[in-house]
Amino acid sequence: MNKLIEFGKKALFYARVLSGYEERRIRSFRLEVEKRLKETNARKLALRKIPEQTILSEVRRMVEEMQTLNRKLEETEAQIEEYFKPIDKEAEMIMKTQLEGEERTMKEMMKAMHQQALLEKTEAEKEAQKKLETDQKNQESRPKTQDPASAAAPLKLR
Repeated sequence: MNKLIEFGKKALFYARVLSGYEERRIRSFRLEVEKRLKETNARKLALRKIPEQTILSEVRRMVEEMQTLNRKLEETEAQIEEYFKPIDKEAEMIMKTQLEGEERTMKEMMKAMHQQALLEKTEAEKEAQKKLETDQKNQESRPKTQDPASAAAPLKLR
């Protein structure tokens, strides 16, 4: 009986080989094995890339956080500038009024100094005029017949 079963198996095998069924089966098995190998290689590559991917995803996440932080910072700066705009305008107006006041006082001081200089100049001219007049009077009151040696003597003492 065993021989009959074996003979039947062999006959069926030959029939399958002759019909091409066994060849197709072997080919499909080989393709399936190749497909499994490709899938396992892809999984190996994916496992190797996981650390890279996690690092890249962390970097992306950090960059996004920094960008959002920068946006928030810019918005906050804009809000602060908007808040202080009226205060800045008031400070600018105060500074302008102070500068105008200082300019006015400086101009007034310049006028006063100019007037003082003119007064001093006129006083100096008056004093010079008086001195000239007194010198002329002194020269007129001196005798004109002095000898040149006596006139030079007081000059030497000086």
